[in-house]
Amino acid sequence: HGLVAEGTIGGEKVVALCPETFMNDSGRAVQAAARFFKLQPSDVIVIYDEIDLALGKVRVKRGGGAGGHNGIRSIDAHIGADYWRVRLGVDHPGAKELVKTYVLQDFFKEERPVVEQMISAVADALPLLIAGDDGRFMNKVSVAINPPPKRGPEDA
Repeated sequence: HGLVAEGTIGGEKVVALCPETFMNDSGRAVQAAARFFKLQPSDVIVIYDEIDLALGKVRVKRGGGAGGHNGIRSIDAHIGADYWRVRLGVDHPGAKELVKTYVLQDFFKEERPVVEQMISAVADALPLLIAGDDGRFMNKVSVAINPPPKRGPEDA
């Protein structure tokens, strides 16, 4: 029910899945892949957009609720809730009736650098999460997205 690629990240064998189901039924694809590759829910990392986070913010945790995200609700229904969730902030349109259109549109030109930086930071830090170190993962992502100000000679 999706496109699959296999490889290694941080020395660990990984399988990447891009469900080809409707987003609201993505749990069916995740369940089929988990069954085929003999994965437990705790081995699964789901990376997804989150309108309740500001653009460029990233959060990670294992388990939890769907928070109104129908794709996550579907995955919870198919494999349970005990998997890693990496939430990528895409912002909220401001009104509930605008959400459906908002999440289906492309990013504005001025938002793309932030989105690219966020995706790059998550990709670079992913070996840490795969190793189970969510704290260092978040630290590395946070620093990459919001680097500390450069220090000059007057700060020495």
